[in-house]
Order: sequence, then structure tokens, then C-alpha cells
Amino acid sequence: MKHSYKPQGVCSQKITFDLTDGVLSDVRVEGGCNGNLKGICALLEGMKAQDVVDRFSGIRCGFKKTSCPDQIAQAIKKAQNG
Repeated sequence: MKHSYKPQGVCSQKITFDLTDGVLSDVRVEGGCNGNLKGICALLEGMKAQDVVDRFSGIRCGFKKTSCPDQIAQAIKKAQNG
């Protein structure tokens, strides 16, 4: 199922992904640090969503209380909880 999330507190503007049977695919992030986020999205392809949440939750970007990876984790959590 396709999911969309509007990140908060970061440069990226939109996160979209498919979540089927707990596995991520077609992860995309609009805005933010283009090259880094393309790399992250490529690495997430085929990963278990819970593994991503466990690894990415709480990562900070400089002085911010969140980061694009943390926002990806938040998006996945929201999708998992309906």
C-alpha cells in the first residue's frame, strides 16, 4: 500500500513509500539533501519496516531535534499504526 507523509522540522518536504507485508519499496523523499536521500532510499529498498524504525528513530541533524532519517521512521510508524 502506498503511503505519503509530510515531514516536520527538516528540509525535506514529502516522503512516499510502499509498505507491503512489513517490507518497504519505492521509497522517495522530495527536498532535502538530494544525493544523501537518494542513497538512503536505495538502501531502504526491500528492508523490513521495523528494522528501519529501530535504526533511524532518534537520529538528529545538527542542532535540530529530528532529521530526515528520523522523519522516515516517523512516517513508517504512522503507516504501521494506520
